[in-house]
Amino acid sequence: MKVTRYSKYTGEPADMIDLEDLVNRLSDFFLQSGFDSPYMNFQEMDPERSMEDLRQAILRALEEGDLLPQELLDQLQNDPARQADLQKLIDKLIERMSQEGYVSPQPPTVSPPSQKATMGRVGSGSEQSNVRFEITDKTLDFLGYKALKDLLSSLGRSSFGRHDTRMLATGVESGGASKPYEFGDMMNLDIPATLFNAVQREGPKVPLDIDYQDLMVHQCDYQSSCATVLLLDCSHSMILYGEDRFTPAKRVSMALSHLIRTQYPRDSLHLVLFHDSAEELPLADLARVQVGPFYTNTREGLRLARRILTRQKKDMRQIIMITDGKPSAMTLDDGRIYKNAFGLDPMVVAQTLEEVARCKRAGILINTFMLATDYSLVRFVQKVSEMCRGKAYFTTPQTLGQYLLMDFLEKKTRRVH
Repeated sequence: MKVTRYSKYTGEPADMIDLEDLVNRLSDFFLQSGFDSPYMNFQEMDPERSMEDLRQAILRALEEGDLLPQELLDQLQNDPARQADLQKLIDKLIERMSQEGYVSPQPPTVSPPSQKATMGRVGSGSEQSNVRFEITDKTLDFLGYKALKDLLSSLGRSSFGRHDTRMLATGVESGGASKPYEFGDMMNLDIPATLFNAVQREGPKVPLDIDYQDLMVHQCDYQSSCATVLLLDCSHSMILYGEDRFTPAKRVSMALSHLIRTQYPRDSLHLVLFHDSAEELPLADLARVQVGPFYTNTREGLRLARRILTRQKKDMRQIIMITDGKPSAMTLDDGRIYKNAFGLDPMVVAQTLEEVARCKRAGILINTFMLATDYSLVRFVQKVSEMCRGKAYFTTPQTLGQYLLMDFLEKKTRRVH
């Protein structure tokens, strides 16, 4: 007689791992900024990550975290007979990440040996003859959400709202006493107060005639809209001195992008990178940006940010500048770039402050988050803040996110003339 035996299905080891936990552990790898080479050899930094790089990153995440039971992990690593099982586990995790839309495998490409990586740009540059991958918008959105959640928890906030102001207006949500209707107000009627006025004027009768003067509308807190340009320094100094300052800046930028998109739909956010020159990039490309052997053209970054903001019809317009370097370059009228490696060149500083003055005349606020404390640089940043009535925060990569979100979430006041 044929007998069938059943046993408990334990599943494959790869099925035991939560993909969100894994992606969160891989955030530093996904957002790396060219800080891997200890000798700062920019030619070795490759913005095109291969599948083998991803395998190594997953292996490090397994070794450093609690994604798998330690006993199982020891068996997979130490038993020569199970080395193949470890590789199958990693391949299975990559397959799951691809199926659920966290990574997108790309076909292999071949590039000439002499072609160098283009730093400070996105995607283009060094190409390898093996299979590559790209992180998807789903991964960027998830990492932005996680960064925002971690930053808000560090601030002690359980929830966040809009840009509340001290002014009252007629809107959707009631936040104050009713007021008589005036031409231009939203018809957010306070029905009981309107009927009470009509009864007082006409007396209790049916039908009740309601006149214009009887109308009462709710008041609500005025919530302003804001246009923001995130001005991000991707010059050489952002990964110098034994510290990666660029990856934390990218993480905070992604958190701010997620916050604005989900909580402030009326707001707008634009990303501008500045180095030898400046360019606007889609926010979706932020995670793929790397630093390069560049100078710091603060003036060109401010100029491009001002042009973007002057097209925005918002109540408030602001520039959030994250940098650690002295202005060391400027674009001349003929398009050539003037550079001074020592920084704070009198001509560069004068032209940069002139651009700050243009921002002030355009009603643009500049808030600077400085990741360095050099005395001469501090004086320059303070001068920028004084000219534009903005704020200057001298912080570290570890506390950058807290300062930036505290500044962004504080209540904005709108002056009505």
